[in-house]
Amino acid sequence: MSIGRQRVFVRWLPLLLVILIVGAFIVERFLFTPALQPFLQRREMMDTWVSITVYADNEDHADAAMDAALSRMEEVVAIASIHDPLAEAARLNSNGRLTAPSPELIEILVAAKRFFEVSRGVFDITVQPLLELWQYDPTADEQFWELDPEVQSAAISEAMELLGVDRITWTGFPDPVVELEPGMKITLGGIAKGYIVDQGLAELREAGIRHALIDAGGDIAVMGGKPGGAKWEISLRNPEDESEVVATFEIADGAIATSGNYYRYFDPSAEVGHIMDPRTGFSAFESSSATVIATTCMEADALATAVFVLGPVEGLKMVNGLEAVEAMVLGHDDPTQVGRSQHLDRYETRKKDGE
Repeated sequence: MSIGRQRVFVRWLPLLLVILIVGAFIVERFLFTPALQPFLQRREMMDTWVSITVYADNEDHADAAMDAALSRMEEVVAIASIHDPLAEAARLNSNGRLTAPSPELIEILVAAKRFFEVSRGVFDITVQPLLELWQYDPTADEQFWELDPEVQSAAISEAMELLGVDRITWTGFPDPVVELEPGMKITLGGIAKGYIVDQGLAELREAGIRHALIDAGGDIAVMGGKPGGAKWEISLRNPEDESEVVATFEIADGAIATSGNYYRYFDPSAEVGHIMDPRTGFSAFESSSATVIATTCMEADALATAVFVLGPVEGLKMVNGLEAVEAMVLGHDDPTQVGRSQHLDRYETRKKDGE
């Protein structure tokens, strides 16, 4: 190489090095996506533990997204609770009327009415008067389940006169109002948790998360599967033996919820469960558990309650008539007796005892 060419090369060498460094950065930044790592947060909410799992390229992004999701979920809890006297649902029960309800409450009520119709009245958020009859009263000499059957029957008949989601009325813009008939009360326990999980998942999506799972005590919503194409794996356990897996499901996008009376009873002998059958006024005992897979967690939550009340035969008949909904029902007397909807095998990957 001539001396002149060497001088030109030396003169341009720093610029060439800068170009190479910038080019390497651009290639790495835009052609090689950083590996996604799993991150987890847990928080106590709605009398259970809520856990969020996300995949993100850094901890700061993951934490910010999960914090936003949990905050959004707590916002909706503060609307839908019937135990917090400041919550909208609680004020509606207290006053029978609520002015300027939030869009979230209206959305839940509209959905509740739809599920009431789909289930032919079995899913009913107005069963709160029945629940109040059966719940433990520390001031009473006798609990409701200890009363004479005739006294029980009269009180149940009176409470059942107050049931029916179709009797809730609301008006829209510009002066929204929700009204209950005198004596009516609502409970959103069978639908609000699913809605709240959906809101958390939407917040994660808004924050740029593409792979996530939210589990609120068995109400689970997922999106995007796992990085690399694997689906989220969710196991259903035997309500009488939690060490035993009844079935395993794989879901990329959607939700799954399970309803059952096996964790919450009103009486010490565990005979009065917290899920009421609005057709009888007594606890539902057609199933030991009902699991529903649906597009949204709110839908899975509400329909799992309805299927649990209806039981294996009528519950699966209802599910088989719905689009994009599948279910598994465990029998009441024998939880090893398993009923499945028509296309559950799209999600079920492992069955008990190799079935």
